[in-house]
Amino acid sequence: MKCVGLFSGIGGVELAFQRAGHETALLCEIDPAARRVLEDHFPNTQIAADVRKLERLPQADIVTAGFPCQDLSQAGMTRGIRGANSGLVSNVFRLIDGARRKPRWILLENVPFMLKLDAGRAMRYLTRNLEELGYTWAYRVLDARAFGLPQRRRRVILVASRMEDPRCVLFGAEASNESRTTHMHAGRGFYWTEGRTGLGWALGAVPTLKGGSTIGIPSPPAVWFPKRRSIELPGIRDAERLQGFEVDWTKCATDVDRKSRWRLIGNAVCVPMLEWVAKRFGRAFDNGAGTGKRLRSDAWPNAAWGTKGKAFEVDASAFPVRKATVSINAFLRFKTTLLSIRAAEGFYDRASSSALSFEDGFLDDVRHHIEVMRSATA
Repeated sequence: MKCVGLFSGIGGVELAFQRAGHETALLCEIDPAARRVLEDHFPNTQIAADVRKLERLPQADIVTAGFPCQDLSQAGMTRGIRGANSGLVSNVFRLIDGARRKPRWILLENVPFMLKLDAGRAMRYLTRNLEELGYTWAYRVLDARAFGLPQRRRRVILVASRMEDPRCVLFGAEASNESRTTHMHAGRGFYWTEGRTGLGWALGAVPTLKGGSTIGIPSPPAVWFPKRRSIELPGIRDAERLQGFEVDWTKCATDVDRKSRWRLIGNAVCVPMLEWVAKRFGRAFDNGAGTGKRLRSDAWPNAAWGTKGKAFEVDASAFPVRKATVSINAFLRFKTTLLSIRAAEGFYDRASSSALSFEDGFLDDVRHHIEVMRSATA
């Protein structure tokens, strides 16, 4: 298929579709550092800078848009779908409505918190606009761990079509719920910038990579390694691998902004997740999968489909497949960085005064890490 990518970021969706054999006709991204990455990896593709200034789309089979999540994320401003950032998705509908020939397919990607925010207002807005444009839609929450990556990253993938059944893309494959790493020495990922109300705890993995933090700095998640009693931070090249990119995919971004790489990676999509989706277009729909029961409330489930004002819940997990996933211990290839004394002390103080419960030995090892770092400094 010929694809148009809006809100392209560093090209994760486009890379996934390229790996699946599709062709990209246009990219659109406003971030200068991200555009530098796109120029480096998609040199023969037209790149536009601002979706608000696009007047018309080229002829395409599919339009993809991983639109901004800042107003829909639990870690963000939670202003909702009308927020200044996430509200930019309205331009997707504007461009599709004005197309000479509407694309056969639309794919939207965003955070699952939008299913709950404002009693599901964001999802109602998206599905209503799709239906008004003549599209039948389906969505499913997927987890990056299903695709072989030790990162607990869940995303809503919404697919819509005017002529075909979108359920064939997302449903009919099921590997049930997540498996759990039980090895006593497996690394435990967590957010070192938190500690009062949550941790983002991930056994054998890291929590969702983020573009930034509430304190306004790049914040790679920390990993507690029980065997060596240390708290360590993965490097940027392993972060790229955790999203399914090649090592140094974003290195050229430093030509524009030396501090941008963590933000770009944190805002990117999981490439293997989207590659799985991209390879399923054109499949015949299995009538035994994804039919579902009628939705009659404001609560949006983890998977559903709809058409002409009717929506149906689908019993589907976030694990449509289960590719072999190694523990974060074995996955990390490059040198890690020890969490600084200041960061470790701040986390320990917050965690110690909170009402959270912790795995046995965790806070003891955080304190041990601080003591070792102090001794090394002295």
